[in-house]
Amino acid sequence: MNLSELLADEELRRHEFPVTRDKIFLAHGGDCPLPRRVAEAIAAYAHDSSTGDQEKFVYPQILSDGRQAAAQLLSCKSEEIAFVGPTSLALSFIASGVKLRRGDNVLIYFDDYPSNVYPWMALAEQGVEVRLMNTRGLGLIRPRDVTGQVDENTRLVALASCHFISGYRLDVAAIGSFLRERGILFCLDAIQTVGAFPTEAGQVDFLAADAHKWLLGPCGAGLMYVRDAVQEKLTPPIYGWHNVRCPEFVAQEQIVLRSGASRYEAGTHNLLGLVGLVTAMQLILEIGVENIARELLRKRSWLVPALQAKGAEVLHPAAPAENSSGITSFQIPGKDLPALHQKLLDANIITSLRTDRKGQKYIRLSPHFYNTDDELRRVIEFL
Repeated sequence: MNLSELLADEELRRHEFPVTRDKIFLAHGGDCPLPRRVAEAIAAYAHDSSTGDQEKFVYPQILSDGRQAAAQLLSCKSEEIAFVGPTSLALSFIASGVKLRRGDNVLIYFDDYPSNVYPWMALAEQGVEVRLMNTRGLGLIRPRDVTGQVDENTRLVALASCHFISGYRLDVAAIGSFLRERGILFCLDAIQTVGAFPTEAGQVDFLAADAHKWLLGPCGAGLMYVRDAVQEKLTPPIYGWHNVRCPEFVAQEQIVLRSGASRYEAGTHNLLGLVGLVTAMQLILEIGVENIARELLRKRSWLVPALQAKGAEVLHPAAPAENSSGITSFQIPGKDLPALHQKLLDANIITSLRTDRKGQKYIRLSPHFYNTDDELRRVIEFL
């Protein structure tokens, strides 16, 4: 199946994405509906698991398949991929495992999603200075905003690949190159781009992304990337039978960690989630991330002027393509946005309602590749 076939064949689209039968789903920046093949893979494994040892049906092949698919998505090595669960957990693992000292500083963006704020704020208890980045607009982080706000004591910069409200996408390559040259670690919350835009891990040291947004997978089944060259710098914050060597499940006198990113996987995996995640990643790879990215940018280029013609104020409407994403957020002056959001919901048009630090509310549209132009036109007509 390719993207052109899917968008041209409504029967195929409704088969692959059952949500399209009665809803216009434009909230992939929040929680996605599962594609049919993902739901069926999870259901089939759950059924098999009722007939015997649930681990034996997929383990350890599912880990190998998952690492290979994730490595292909992120353009990295399979041994740099760990499965630890939600983005919040992975980012907390990284924040608590990296070796920082009193007087070091980390640079973060305070208006990022809280999962990429609180783990770093907690480092202040260790005497680490937590610096909050200044920007010219919501989520509008340019390379110069990073280069101008780090110093000789900066040890790590933690940012999101794409802002969850504004949809402004980071120049990861430029920022990563600058930080790598200065020996500053770079951690990326990539949940808003993995599955939607090429997100190469080559210029970052750590990356986390759950499956339940653009990857079209189940909740709580996420990826964690740790660059092989820095794995010795990231101490696992938890220990168990899987990440510490224990021949025949016998505890040893010394803690010897497994090699590769599996050292961060302490115990038994969420196999139901992994089955869904692997199936979802294979779907994304089948369609092609480059194809998905082009389609999402095409959708946004139509949505922005269409919304403006309705009197809406769109966040960062003139953002260049390299900084645009699948997210288009808007507000309408004088309009009761919560009421409008509810009316959309009542009409089976699923969007997200988000609020910034100043209390300004936005309706966020985040269509995926399988949404049609007709669906988008119907939403604009409804507005």
